[in-house]
Amino acid sequence: MGNSMTLLRQKRSLIWLTLSVGFFLFLAGYQLGLPGLHYDEAKEAGVNAMELLTGAPVTAFRGAVFQIGGLSLPLMVQDYIGALNVYLALPFLALTGVGVPNLRFLALILAVLALLFLERAISAWTDLHVARNTQRSGNPSAPPAARPLPISLAALITLTLLVASPSFVFWNRQGIFVTNATLPAVYFAIWQGLRWLRTGEERSLIMAAFAAGLALYAKLLSIWLILPFALGLIGWWLWMRRRSPSAIPRVWISAILKAALAGTIPLLPFWLFNWQTGGTFRAIGSNLGQSYYGINNADLIANLPLRLEQLLTSLRGGQFWYLGALQGNNLAPWLWVGLILVGLLLPRSRHLVGPPLLLLGGAVLLSLFTVSDLFITHYALIHPLAVAVAGIALASIFNPESADLRPTDQRRFSPAHWRTALLSLVVLFWFALDLSATLAYHRDLGRSGGLADHADTTYHLAYHLRYNGLGAPVALDWGMDAPVRYLSEGTVQPIEIFGYGSLTEPDADYARQLDAFLANPDNVYLLRAPAQTIFQGRRQIFFERVEGLGKDAFLEQTFAQRDGVPLFELWRVR
Repeated sequence: MGNSMTLLRQKRSLIWLTLSVGFFLFLAGYQLGLPGLHYDEAKEAGVNAMELLTGAPVTAFRGAVFQIGGLSLPLMVQDYIGALNVYLALPFLALTGVGVPNLRFLALILAVLALLFLERAISAWTDLHVARNTQRSGNPSAPPAARPLPISLAALITLTLLVASPSFVFWNRQGIFVTNATLPAVYFAIWQGLRWLRTGEERSLIMAAFAAGLALYAKLLSIWLILPFALGLIGWWLWMRRRSPSAIPRVWISAILKAALAGTIPLLPFWLFNWQTGGTFRAIGSNLGQSYYGINNADLIANLPLRLEQLLTSLRGGQFWYLGALQGNNLAPWLWVGLILVGLLLPRSRHLVGPPLLLLGGAVLLSLFTVSDLFITHYALIHPLAVAVAGIALASIFNPESADLRPTDQRRFSPAHWRTALLSLVVLFWFALDLSATLAYHRDLGRSGGLADHADTTYHLAYHLRYNGLGAPVALDWGMDAPVRYLSEGTVQPIEIFGYGSLTEPDADYARQLDAFLANPDNVYLLRAPAQTIFQGRRQIFFERVEGLGKDAFLEQTFAQRDGVPLFELWRVR
């Protein structure tokens, strides 16, 4: 009877898991070509992948490549972002061609892997908690390695809340924009680390280290979760060593060395890049005090409230203005805070909720430091963990006895039945509000096509340049080069001369470079519309130099959003 009930429970859990993942793919895959291709999506995967597939010269970041025969393999796409997405995109683009939905299908696969690995991590954590309670009570249990890890109720609740969440859906459908390759790597590392703690299997420790290295290579901000988790794992092991030495895995020097090697291997391109350029260390060193975007990293009092607000905003899903309008589940932050407080107050749940909450807190504290800006998109990595803390709290508060929604107590109107009913209502209520916001965002997106840097206007710009033979326009502002290169399949290659040294003023030789292009009347110039300018001062100097040379500038074409707001301009000089 017990075995049949267990099999039935596992079957129901697997169906629940499958339906959740399928529902996510439906929500995230709908109208996948919208919003428009963001610069970071093209820059951090699309362009280099397209160049490798077409055999075009690779425009590697800082020119850093690994040469294999005549093949130049890019090492990084930014000083702190590896080229992992470039190589992951290759099979998708090779099979389906160069396009925006083609590229974003990779992001959806990575998001599904993140969901599955997060489920394993949560289930491993709850299983570890059950094992501790079993050992405390003195009851024997099956050998850890011999028992398959069941899907926990906490994990299923978490996935249910994630798959309709506006933040999870819309961040991951443009996953390269938020470097979502970090998600499956980080949560796989957490799962394997917990599995090692539970079973003592050496391979789990090695795989955890490898995944951690891969996450750091994908993007260095993965350290926000990798570091506190590693410290927590070590601290837990040391604490358990004092309390119950027989219940913890032995650590051999050989295993530590193997894990260290496994963690180093994915970072080899990172070290090779810095051996060639030193870019990462220069970027970090020059932004230690004040970042490129003007963030004071020492001002924790100002940075912490902003980050906490961003965490709550990500739970609400209220940051996607560029889809056409602001939507969101305004009750989600309140539910989240309330569930965690109750979980911490109840003796039966605080030991389950406390450690994941500490991990989340450590990640938030580390996020106060940045070499760029306090972008809310950084929290694409942390958001699933925040939802997981609520999912663990929900399961432990309302249904502590079972890994299933069906109560173990079969008496009618038992306390277990009331808890299960209340649990179901809370989950369905949160899910319904998230789903409503996500559907509203899709409605707005279908109307707007995306706004500003996410507008589908870049499609029209790229196709106009491509099919009018304008293969080398001179770009005087940011945001046009990479999308145009990718969307035109390399037939249009804008020349950026505005200089990245400062957002507020051009480089010292900007005017000289501009004069060299102005001498040729066949050149065309790409600018942002005045209200959309990002790199200041370049537009003004352009018109000043044209006038100084006794020439006239002609606006040939304006490219606007669907609502008529101009974004880009195409100019000629005679």
